[in-house]
Amino acid sequence: MNQTIRVVLADDHFFVRDGIKSLLESEKNIVVVGEATDGLEALEVVTTTNPDLLIVDIRMPHHTGIEVVEKLRNQNNPVKIIVLSMHESEEYVLKSIKAGADGYLLKGSSKEEFLKALHSVANGGKYFTGDISSILINQLTSNTTTTLEPKPALTEDLTITKREKEILTLLLSGKGNKEIAEALEISKRTAEVHRFNLMKKLKVKNLMELSNKATEYSLI
Repeated sequence: MNQTIRVVLADDHFFVRDGIKSLLESEKNIVVVGEATDGLEALEVVTTTNPDLLIVDIRMPHHTGIEVVEKLRNQNNPVKIIVLSMHESEEYVLKSIKAGADGYLLKGSSKEEFLKALHSVANGGKYFTGDISSILINQLTSNTTTTLEPKPALTEDLTITKREKEILTLLLSGKGNKEIAEALEISKRTAEVHRFNLMKKLKVKNLMELSNKATEYSLI
């Protein structure tokens, strides 16, 4: 017999919450134990109900969904968390991962995908939709501690490979992973991995930092 999954829903739109609640409670082993209409209330409800899983909207009053994730993780709260969003954006996905979310799900997802994500996360897995590969997710989630360490200075003997220089040039010209893959005639996943490795090597977390470091050290 499957164990019941206790869920808290946090979304400032009643109809969204009600629709998700109806979907979840149509399943025999899922029960919604609390609801919240903003970030502050989400933190309070999670603290008082101790759910197995929090499904939190990315855009809410008082605290965003990502801020809720960060605060719960800073409190060492073990609740599993899925961030719910309308945006299929790599930036939002990465921010959610770095904050400590276990999943990122689009509001337009099918019932089947929604339940698949919920069960995957509730059972200790990860589930992320959007334009991001499983390889990149695994690398990010397994290296969360490295992002908290002080960034070492770039040493003079650090070398950028020819391929990394090509990736860097295309990134700074505004190209996305798909466009980089097409330009270099490689797979999109390979482009994503090269991009991740380049940013890790240069100890940067976003394109702005990458541009600043490339300019500072005359990398292109």
